[in-house]
Amino acid sequence: MSTLKYWVWLSSLTELKPKTRVELLEAFGDPESIYYADDRQLLERCPVSDHERSLLRSKSLDRADEILEKCSADGVTLCTIRDAIYPKRLYNIYDPPVMLYIKGKLPAIDEEAAIAVVGTRKATPYGIKMGRGMGYEIIRGGGLVVTGLAAGVDSAAAEGALRAGGSCIGVLGCAIDDIYPKYSDMLFEDVAAAGALVSEYPPGTPIFGRNFPERNRIMSGLSVGVTVIEAPIGSGALITASRALDQGREVFAVPGNADAPNCRGSNGLIRDGAILVTCGWDVLCEFESRFPAKLSKPDLTRGPDFDAVLQTGVERSDRLAKIPPETGEGFAKLREKKGDRKNIDKQKRRDYIDLKEQLSGLSEAQLKIVAAMDEHSKHVDDIIEAAGLPASVVLSELTVLQIKGFVKQENGKRFSLSIDKI
Repeated sequence: MSTLKYWVWLSSLTELKPKTRVELLEAFGDPESIYYADDRQLLERCPVSDHERSLLRSKSLDRADEILEKCSADGVTLCTIRDAIYPKRLYNIYDPPVMLYIKGKLPAIDEEAAIAVVGTRKATPYGIKMGRGMGYEIIRGGGLVVTGLAAGVDSAAAEGALRAGGSCIGVLGCAIDDIYPKYSDMLFEDVAAAGALVSEYPPGTPIFGRNFPERNRIMSGLSVGVTVIEAPIGSGALITASRALDQGREVFAVPGNADAPNCRGSNGLIRDGAILVTCGWDVLCEFESRFPAKLSKPDLTRGPDFDAVLQTGVERSDRLAKIPPETGEGFAKLREKKGDRKNIDKQKRRDYIDLKEQLSGLSEAQLKIVAAMDEHSKHVDDIIEAAGLPASVVLSELTVLQIKGFVKQENGKRFSLSIDKI
């Protein structure tokens, strides 16, 4: 417990960027060493900004003790990034949370075909129906649903998952003891009972709007794919899709009316390369070879039970439409990244000098991956073996190399160089 309080102290410094916390841990080894570090040590081992240094000067452990007491009283589990139950899938993202506060029981995420289902809070009856049906079908097909539990599509997906008798993971943009939206307390309780509520924010943390886009990286990080249903331009769901691309996850989108404002963002994803899906199995079939013992095509007969799942609660959409819309630059960011990749693929071959300069900017791991490839496509497993690097490193770096324009992804998890090697 004495060691754990330093983890809680570090996680309670919520103005510290997640990546900064990770870098501090890499530099000092553990939170206790960070706690006792002075300004000189911080500057020498992990340079941080003046503001971040001022945050780290806060040495009171009273709040950490209060958080530990509250977690114990409320049955909240604390999971540090060094714990065995911490999902490796989440650990391998660029900026993983150093601490998870969990209400319920976190499944063995790395063994599950976890699919994040996201969309607008101002969902139409169509969006609610598709969200609930998607959650239901993913569970019936052997998958696991991850959602932000926001009003609208997210909540509908959670309801569908629970109706199917499965588990759901709700990733919160607020502290685990401060439910938002307030009227969703029953749904939150049901999710915690059947699966888990997860937050990187310790109990007692005030609600800030910036926290909700920040949590989206955890939703996509826990998942193998992200499905977007009804997302207008500027929707937070598009931030999740963008983070999914950054993390090398698959992105799916449910089509909507071409002239519907609520669907412009999600339809735009399809135009830019996201996989078009209309049911849960459309999503899960992409991962059938990866989870053969888990996934199987469910009976999708539109019987009374299934119709009830889709229809119940559709009238809530009128009330949900009054909730202020989410904000974020997700769509613009996604379009920029996708556009960059398309333009890179169309560029003429660089000359030797320019290419050498480009390669000089690659990390050692990226150079090993490039050396293991050629202009002919290779399966990712062959690249992993030839590069002699862990699978998580290769998958992560392949995503970076795609963004930089050195690598192209082809069908069947195959990759090829988009340049000549030196």
